Amino acid sequence: MSANTAPTAETEAGKPSGSGFRIPSVPFWVQIVAGLVLGVLLGWLARSQDINWLVTTLDKVGGIFVQLLKLAVAPLVFFAILVSITNLRKVNNAARLATRTLLWFMITSLIAVAIGLAIGLITDPGAGANLDMRSAKEPEHAGSWLDFLTGIIPTDIITPFTELNVLQIVFMAVVAGIAALQLGEKAKPILAISESVLELLQKALWWVIRLAPLGTVGLIGYAIATYGWDLIGKYATFTADVYIGCALVMFGVYPLLLATVAKVSPLQFFKGAWPAIQLAFVSRSSVGTMPVTQKVTERLGVPKEYASFAVPFGATTKMDGCAAIYPALAAIFIAQIFDVQLGIGDYILIAFVSVIGSAATAGLTGATVMLTLTLSTLGLPLEGVGLLLAIDPILDMMRTATNVAGQALVPVIVSAREKILDHDAYNSASASPVDEAEVEDARPAGVPVAA
Repeated sequence: MSANTAPTAETEAGKPSGSGFRIPSVPFWVQIVAGLVLGVLLGWLARSQDINWLVTTLDKVGGIFVQLLKLAVAPLVFFAILVSITNLRKVNNAARLATRTLLWFMITSLIAVAIGLAIGLITDPGAGANLDMRSAKEPEHAGSWLDFLTGIIPTDIITPFTELNVLQIVFMAVVAGIAALQLGEKAKPILAISESVLELLQKALWWVIRLAPLGTVGLIGYAIATYGWDLIGKYATFTADVYIGCALVMFGVYPLLLATVAKVSPLQFFKGAWPAIQLAFVSRSSVGTMPVTQKVTERLGVPKEYASFAVPFGATTKMDGCAAIYPALAAIFIAQIFDVQLGIGDYILIAFVSVIGSAATAGLTGATVMLTLTLSTLGLPLEGVGLLLAIDPILDMMRTATNVAGQALVPVIVSAREKILDHDAYNSASASPVDEAEVEDARPAGVPVAA
């Protein structure tokens, strides 16, 4: 064969040449689904055959994945909030956008908590649960309004990062962001460094996100191996209530708001936002999913400058699953278990806590702090939290998926209402952000992104 053979179409496109066998690229969502299936199978095998080493392996794999996500949380939240606030200077009517965003956060939270209360009152999730009350014990860390209000301001700048107190980190980031806006030109060097650090953190987090299929195997497998289906059966009504409540909000309320308020296609929203929703289901961390959430939100036509504000704030304060549906149902469940009667005033308090105290969830895996805040406000036994800890990983998957869907929804609604939504981008959003991010990273400098 001549050495001067004409280049093929593949080499012309800049792809590797050669006749060697190439493993086809597997879409990220397929990898996630495969991880879920494999995790369930390995978890069932480990439990049914009593394979201790497999249980330990699954625990370590899932634990390492979650730990890697948590490792990036503190600096990611700080720099994301700081940069997002300073980016508002590039947006017209920034104060109006911020106000509308917070308003829609509260509106959707109220709707979500109302649905949670309604489902709980209809189904009586605590009736006939027959739980062993010996597992009822107070959590190590309980939330209270005094702690919530006084705990916002840190005693030093190091402890919030070492102890992962996200609420205090958000406070410091907001103060730093507002100060940078006030300084103007003098703050430009700091802002440039902050933006570079944020890009570095997001790049590193993308590598962790690529490990999500493996993390899925460990997290799901360990949950099945440790708790089994028998435990789920004891909480059958409560588990179903949480999943149904989240599904009603995510696939009922959200599409209705998109169609009537934003006047855009709900199906197209889920088509574009699905990569973030599925990653949230697996990782159980709104903050860990934040880079993906921001990317899909931008690809749904939300201006980047506004999305970089709305999504980080949503990832730390917008929790329709963890802070609205779940505590409402859990409060009713625990009240029934301990034979405590709740009245109209109690239900109003639950709604109030859900709207005002949702920042206490902090976007991390689990919603124990928010639940203890709700229980302490109602005067319910905090020991009830111990009854729900065993089932929490299974519930947290659906709760976090709902959280992230809402975090992408509100910027779309506000952008549509303010007429800054790019409808062409919204109607064409479809590809996985993880797969496309790799293409963008591999693109030579100076090559523009296709429109």
